[in-house]
Amino acid sequence: MMKQVLKSFNELTLKELHSIYYTRIQVFVVEQRCPYQDVDETDLTCDHLMLKDDEDKLLAYARLIGEPNGFRIGRIVVSPNFRRHGYGRLIFQEALNAGKWKYPDAKVVNIQAQAYLKAFYESFGFMIHSDSYLEDDIPHYDMKLMLQSTVS
Repeated sequence: MMKQVLKSFNELTLKELHSIYYTRIQVFVVEQRCPYQDVDETDLTCDHLMLKDDEDKLLAYARLIGEPNGFRIGRIVVSPNFRRHGYGRLIFQEALNAGKWKYPDAKVVNIQAQAYLKAFYESFGFMIHSDSYLEDDIPHYDMKLMLQSTVS
């Protein structure tokens, strides 16, 4: 049995915080060989979405960040031990759902997508909104999903 948990930074248990940081660093810093400041000030003010198994192990994670006119989804990660089970698609869909619930007036969802995942995000309706650029030596695109018409 899987469960979805959405918490602010102050609501996280020490074990949850450790699992989040461990998994993010394992993937973004070590696996992707990308030395960058993964733990940042945004962690203090965003919401943390976790997908956990019945033993409370972190399967996947994303963070939600409120922005003018919408929200941003970031740090989307699936634990290496739990890949190839559809958890990437599930955590991303749950992040969209949680963002729409938390920010009911949102008009746009923003992401910074690694270029190799462009088709994955396009399958959710996201469109490229920038030229390709390097973020920590990894090609990225800014992508957007329009939730509501901005025309009155």
